[in-house]
Amino acid sequence: MKSFVQLAILMLVSLLPALGAAEDSYTFDLSETEKKPYHFGGYVEFKPVLFGLDHDAAFYKLRFSQDPKGQTLSELNGKVQLEGSYTGDKYLLFAKTNTDLKHSYAGDTERTAFFEAYGSLKPSSSLKIDLGKKTMKWGKGYAWNPVAFVDRPKDPDEPELAQEGFIVATADYIKSLEGPLKTFSFTPLLLPVYEHVNDDFGNVDKLNLAGRFYFLLYDTDIDLLFLTGGSRPDRYGVDFSRNITTNFEIHGEYAYTRNSRKRVLDANGAIRQVEANSSSYLLGLRYLTSFDLTMIAEYYYNGAGFSGEEMENFFSSVDRAANVFQTTGNDAALNNVRQLTEGGYGRPNPMQDYLYLRLSQKEPFGILYFTPAVTGIMNLQDRSFSLTPELAYTGITNWDLRLRTGFLVGGHHTEFGEKQNDYRVELRIGYYF
Repeated sequence: MKSFVQLAILMLVSLLPALGAAEDSYTFDLSETEKKPYHFGGYVEFKPVLFGLDHDAAFYKLRFSQDPKGQTLSELNGKVQLEGSYTGDKYLLFAKTNTDLKHSYAGDTERTAFFEAYGSLKPSSSLKIDLGKKTMKWGKGYAWNPVAFVDRPKDPDEPELAQEGFIVATADYIKSLEGPLKTFSFTPLLLPVYEHVNDDFGNVDKLNLAGRFYFLLYDTDIDLLFLTGGSRPDRYGVDFSRNITTNFEIHGEYAYTRNSRKRVLDANGAIRQVEANSSSYLLGLRYLTSFDLTMIAEYYYNGAGFSGEEMENFFSSVDRAANVFQTTGNDAALNNVRQLTEGGYGRPNPMQDYLYLRLSQKEPFGILYFTPAVTGIMNLQDRSFSLTPELAYTGITNWDLRLRTGFLVGGHHTEFGEKQNDYRVELRIGYYF
């Protein structure tokens, strides 16, 4: 709990300058209107969460069979993000740190990392060179990005969260043109993977090459992308985005991966590795009505995901392992199945066919700074789904207040039906400075 006391003190201290400024008389200083070369800011967040547990679910059995819990589980989360930059005539220095704090049944944890830390050199108006840790944000999708070859995967439940980047060397060459092709750019990228350098990206001792070709053609944004080098299987992709009208946009992505690999369980519980070429794609739209209702809808097909039969085999293996533990106390089978959850069966949306829908209404009934929203994600293979209503209020300067609930609905041996929780309730209190 010590970390959360420190977090609360930091949030209080961050308010003091604003309170002091309110007591001072107003003065005008011309220098305050001049653009400064440096910038510093940050975000502090406190987020308590309550989980409603499903004792019959496969992922509850994997996590808690050896340490049973009650009907609910509480958790306290904190976040501190700091960022700063310095801009010169032809260069930029930028850094962003992230600290995550958690107090849960497992104890207190803390992780601090640079999400981004890079230098940018701009020798001409058409060329920019970046070196350091950076997020590239490739792809046009909102909840998923199959062509984001050099970024960490989003959490579809919270796709707008900041992500940690990778250490890269990259450049941007931009050319403006006359005619149907208005803009062309090329972004080559080197991503080294060695011990202690991007070693969570894939196979080590590799220097990976990626790139993006961008075209603004007939008012349509188009990207051609690739990744090769050995840390991950070679992959190629294309995406597009186009505004049909000022309030209606469509987008899509397609990715092809050579020799995609995954570890699966067969009907007898034996582990085998499957390797095959795979295709993934996304189609989506964003629409804003005249009364400020925003709708985002996406269909996502993940060719490298698990089939219904593969997930059924996994859930059956969990049931067998849990039964063996309950009757004999032997947890070897549970531990073996648990190893497959990390990066595989346990990742968000591990199967193949998904539908995403988000509706958010700005200031309904004239309530200023208030935005209710609801998000749904459906697994089209087994018809299970998650539903997340939320209420957001930003009427207090620099503060973000958000109440979210999440409900997971599904039958026996379905993706959302076998999650460890039936529901969750969270309150997010954030302050920007």
